[in-house]
Amino acid sequence: MKKRIAILGSTGSIGKTLLNIIEKDKKNFQITLLTANKNYKLIIDQAEKFNVKNIIIADYQNYLRAKKILHKSKINIYNNFDIVDKIFTKKIDYTMCSIVGMEGLLPTIKIIKYTKKIAIANKEAIICGWNLIKKEIDKYKTIFFPVDSEHFSIWEILNSKFVPEIEKIYITASGGPFLNKSISEIKKAKIYEALKHPNWIMGKKISIDSATMMNKVFEVIETKNIFNISYNKIGILVHPKSYIHAIVKFKNGITKILLHDTSMKIPIFNTLYYGVHKKINSKLLDLDKLNNLNLKPVDLKKFASIKILNKLPKISSLYETILVVANDEFVNLFLEKKINFNQISDKLLSFIKIKEFQKYKRQKPENIHEIVELSKYVRLKIRSLSI
Repeated sequence: MKKRIAILGSTGSIGKTLLNIIEKDKKNFQITLLTANKNYKLIIDQAEKFNVKNIIIADYQNYLRAKKILHKSKINIYNNFDIVDKIFTKKIDYTMCSIVGMEGLLPTIKIIKYTKKIAIANKEAIICGWNLIKKEIDKYKTIFFPVDSEHFSIWEILNSKFVPEIEKIYITASGGPFLNKSISEIKKAKIYEALKHPNWIMGKKISIDSATMMNKVFEVIETKNIFNISYNKIGILVHPKSYIHAIVKFKNGITKILLHDTSMKIPIFNTLYYGVHKKINSKLLDLDKLNNLNLKPVDLKKFASIKILNKLPKISSLYETILVVANDEFVNLFLEKKINFNQISDKLLSFIKIKEFQKYKRQKPENIHEIVELSKYVRLKIRSLSI
């Protein structure tokens, strides 16, 4: 019997990679749902190629354009996620949640009860709404997989190990395009320089986050949430080759390291085929990289964003929503050429210190509405301060 799956965010890099994997094994999968924000042309192509009956396009104007094209088609097209209640009459086998940004939180939470397994690649959802996601996962007994290479690697290393056995978890950072640049050179960085990641091909937002190393701040928060471990047990090591993705030291003296090619195909493949013996074409052990790991601590003078970790509350709170949204806005201001590169971290550090935001460190998100409304307020405040 074919495995029934859904891909939320099928037109992004994660979604396209998953579809490339499925294409080589079409006989074993039936895609029930694809979703996109604006890229209606690509999602239509994907739906036709993989014989998908249902698609959701979130942007209304592009939904209308797609609806016009598909008016004689058997493909059902929708504009919001309320329809999932009608699409899924019983649990499907696997869902990939790879919608970018805060927009991915609601769809992720909404689909959990309809899927046996859920792979989440959306950082913002895990950072801002993990307690809401975990509640649904536990309620509907859905199996969860982290997709980000670092968290997938930690998950793979831990297997059935209990968190109390862990002494320290290290996630690795390539250092991005400015690892070997001076502080004065970083201050003058142009947009094209910040977007030029040495190892990974990524979208603009995550590329800038990698250049500021803000992505590692987010990944530490994700690690704390997913594995229910305190911040003082999580470290960051700069590893320019991006070959090692996680290191876990246990209290019994054993340290485990997980490495794989610099490709998101590997964690995605392993979540899709979890529990199944299936071969993926990958490179042999790279001895040159293995003999030149060059691991070192983060230079806080170059990457000031890492200091944010010292300001975070120990519990999951609404304060993380402020952090995520504020960073998003300052990255946008940089891409709009309204602030310089070094101002992203400087302004972010100043913004999250504003007195009115400190109360949110003590408040856990109770529902999605709270997160959405706080997000709107933060965006408006930053724009008002920046104009």
